[in-house]
Amino acid sequence: MYFPDIPFETALAYAGITILAAMVHGTLGIGFPLIATPLMAMLTDVRMAILLLVLPTATINIVNILKGGRWRRSIAIYWPLALYGMLGSFIGSLLLIAISAELFRPLLAGMLILYLNAERIGAGFGWVRRRPRLSMAFFGLAGGLLGGTVNVMLPALIIYALEMRLPKTVTIQVFNFCFFFGKLTQGAVFVQTDLMTGEVLSLSVPLALLAILVLFLGLRLRDKIPTETYRRWLRRLLALLAVILIAQSIWH
Repeated sequence: MYFPDIPFETALAYAGITILAAMVHGTLGIGFPLIATPLMAMLTDVRMAILLLVLPTATINIVNILKGGRWRRSIAIYWPLALYGMLGSFIGSLLLIAISAELFRPLLAGMLILYLNAERIGAGFGWVRRRPRLSMAFFGLAGGLLGGTVNVMLPALIIYALEMRLPKTVTIQVFNFCFFFGKLTQGAVFVQTDLMTGEVLSLSVPLALLAILVLFLGLRLRDKIPTETYRRWLRRLLALLAVILIAQSIWH
């Protein structure tokens, strides 16, 4: 695998991070940018990490949309969620260029803690099922905004999927549909502002190819996971992400 103009150790680390994140995404249908972004940001800055992951993430999303069958029906119902996500990603990408992404980490952590303790503190999310159009707009915009700034659209979409009680296959297809168009919008903004350079692409293309190869290994494990177990893992993933975001905020 060819990584130009960077030390071999750094290229090896990029490849290792990509393998780990792609395997998790293949198994759960989610998680590639969630895992890869903070790890790559330890080797470079947050903005460069997001730039390198635009193409691998979009490529993985396409495969996950097609996996599981009946994807056209899922998209026909939930396409507004992706449309609002594109708008949020556009705004978030502009914010990422203008200000530091670190400012959004505490906000995201606070939102996750609020949701995970909603029943205990009396914060109601029952309106999500009662008002589907409003909930699509709210969580689509929130997810896009988070995806554009900290490269993690997932928390807002997980909350939406859990409250709407979406089946596992539909959840994965809808998530990746939103991720793909969010990345498409983010990539367009980066190209327009001359951040998506030839050097960045020369690094991200090999990572995208590697991610696809590893992804298919994880896909073999996905069908063995029961729906209730999957939902439980999603809640645990949100809790873990909240802890990581708080730790990162304190560190920075």
